[in-house]
Amino acid sequence: MKSKTGGFTLIEMMATMAIISILATGVIPLSQVVYKRTKELELRNNLRVIRTALDEYKKFADQEIIPKSAADSGYPKTLEILVAGVDLQTQTGERKKFLRRIPRDPITEDGEWGLRSYADSHDSTIWGGQDVYDVYCLSDRQALDGTYYADW
Repeated sequence: MKSKTGGFTLIEMMATMAIISILATGVIPLSQVVYKRTKELELRNNLRVIRTALDEYKKFADQEIIPKSAADSGYPKTLEILVAGVDLQTQTGERKKFLRRIPRDPITEDGEWGLRSYADSHDSTIWGGQDVYDVYCLSDRQALDGTYYADW
């Protein structure tokens, strides 16, 4: 009498494991690229949000809706001013907030931004401290397209 039991042979198990490991070696790099691309999209979006708020603040200052002295560039002194808001020089005297919160830099571990003032050169890595004209990523890593995050 032959007894037939259900199960896999050792060769079937080895073949299955080989196929799974081949598939896994292809999926892991792909998932790393997808993760990096997601972070890059978040970085681009956060830069756009902050820069749009800076431009809106400057527009209000140029229209003299926000008080500024003659020596000021019209840009905010810090990023926190965009969140705290400023009192407008209008008939209603309302307070304008340009951001709900300062978006974090998704590439760097601490989430902090590099700052440039209006008096700084376009590629300066040292903030002059007079105002906030631009923000940039503090990471020295390269993006998927070969450019550096700090150049975005």
